[in-house]
Amino acid sequence: MSSSSSRLFQPMVVGQMHLKNRVVLAPLTRLRANKQHIPNLPVMQEYYSQRASTPGTFLISEGAAIAPPAGGYKHAPGIYNQEQTNAWKTIVDGVHAANSFIYCQLWAAGRQASEESLTEDDPSFSVVGPSPIPINHDGSPVPRELTIPEIREYIQFHAAAARNAVHEAHFDGVEIHGANGHLIDQFLQDVSNQRQDEYGGSVERRARFGLEIVRAVVDAVGTPTKVGIRLSPWSSFAGMGMDDPVPQFTYFVTRLKEDFPDLAYIHVIEPRIAGDKDHNVRAEKPHAANDFLREIWAPRPFISAGGYTRQDAVKQANERDNELVAFGRTFIANPDLPLRLQNGLALNPYDRKTFYLMGDTTGKGYTDYPFATV
Repeated sequence: MSSSSSRLFQPMVVGQMHLKNRVVLAPLTRLRANKQHIPNLPVMQEYYSQRASTPGTFLISEGAAIAPPAGGYKHAPGIYNQEQTNAWKTIVDGVHAANSFIYCQLWAAGRQASEESLTEDDPSFSVVGPSPIPINHDGSPVPRELTIPEIREYIQFHAAAARNAVHEAHFDGVEIHGANGHLIDQFLQDVSNQRQDEYGGSVERRARFGLEIVRAVVDAVGTPTKVGIRLSPWSSFAGMGMDDPVPQFTYFVTRLKEDFPDLAYIHVIEPRIAGDKDHNVRAEKPHAANDFLREIWAPRPFISAGGYTRQDAVKQANERDNELVAFGRTFIANPDLPLRLQNGLALNPYDRKTFYLMGDTTGKGYTDYPFATV
């Protein structure tokens, strides 16, 4: 099989989407919303529409905060009020006009939130988490431990945001952010969750928060086929990294398979990436690999993310017929990435200095990367 005819460039059904290729835009924080966390238009619509330009491509939006106290990033978008939802609908309409698909990633920052950003939004907000354990001891705020009623409120925040995304903004579905040290990940892992109640103290209880969120989101959306979830068992980003994540994530994904067999997909970050940095966990944990999750989840759709080259992605897709590959930095710099990959075209280099230009509306490092000339 030639690389241009690889499975990576062949159709696949994911949830209710009939994709024309298996190249996915990874969820990428870009901080281009305004101070009120409303997506800036038209620049954000142009950015997503550009990356939808290869018909039948699947995009996952940057994380959108599910509620005001769940945010904590300046100029990161939300999807908890009408103005935000209306702006997202304009973005979604642009993606659909290009005959592509888009899910909204739903996130809650937990202890990753910026205290300054939270209190700017509302002086009553504070950094929270499952337990009062900071990301590190170099000045990170000690999060306030969420109470049981607050935990239940966060579950409903996810459900309300999912309704806004699917029923109002017309996203094709939602991805629940359970990776990279955000709130669900904080509950899953014992490095950040040392509770001794129904939400901590054992593998099963640490999984409860995430599973209850999936249930609430599925109920809000109306079907599991419009819901995915992102996980990062091995990531050390933001103070994460259990000594042995395999039992915890085996239980969690097994429960997902049993309780939600029609879930659209799971999206898993490879051990060589930690957040937005290259960091090969295998240097410390040579056994680190996600194949245990692939085996549990097969034959359902499985998205793999983490510093893939064209050669790596082609090989991965050819070896596993249920696998898609998500690209981040490469997709930032190449709005027509699926086309370039299929045709073996040269790739634009990315400029890391322009990844996070907070509130910028000029499109610098955002919408100004050139398309290929074929």
